[in-house]
Amino acid sequence: MKQVVNFLVVLLMFTACGYMPSSKYARYVTGDKISTNIHISLVDPQNTVLIKDAVDQAVVQVFKASLVPRNQSDTHFEISMSNPSYAPIQYDKNGFVIAYRMTVLLNITVFTKGKEKTYTTTGSYDFSIAPNAVVTDQQRFNAIKLAAIKAVSAFQSQLSAEGARRSYDSK
Repeated sequence: MKQVVNFLVVLLMFTACGYMPSSKYARYVTGDKISTNIHISLVDPQNTVLIKDAVDQAVVQVFKASLVPRNQSDTHFEISMSNPSYAPIQYDKNGFVIAYRMTVLLNITVFTKGKEKTYTTTGSYDFSIAPNAVVTDQQRFNAIKLAAIKAVSAFQSQLSAEGARRSYDSK
């Protein structure tokens, strides 16, 4: 019984204060249907398709919107990714690298309702490896994917702030 009362109190607090998830505010800017075009540096051609899929997955996961063809979308994202880079961040007592940080830089141009605006965002992901080991392609791709999700989440925060302002201004 006590758990039910606590749940109702928490629910009442969130509904009474007008709480809305940030993805809702971002939808004031983007709408429910998003299309993407992702440009990847040709320095890393073997992972281009994998990186494109990871960024598309990040857009769907973060914005909770549908990916559609450009002619059916409310908003179009032109996304360019600089070369993903990873740098050692931790060494063991013998001087071998045991942890890396993958960093992804995204430049995103948003086309919506006849307007165009450009954003820059970064995401990073830390991962560990065995001492004196080589970073595998799978570890590298996974790190790029998770760093891209963080970068798209940071981008969504920027759009949510704009959406919150629009929501407030329309009241």
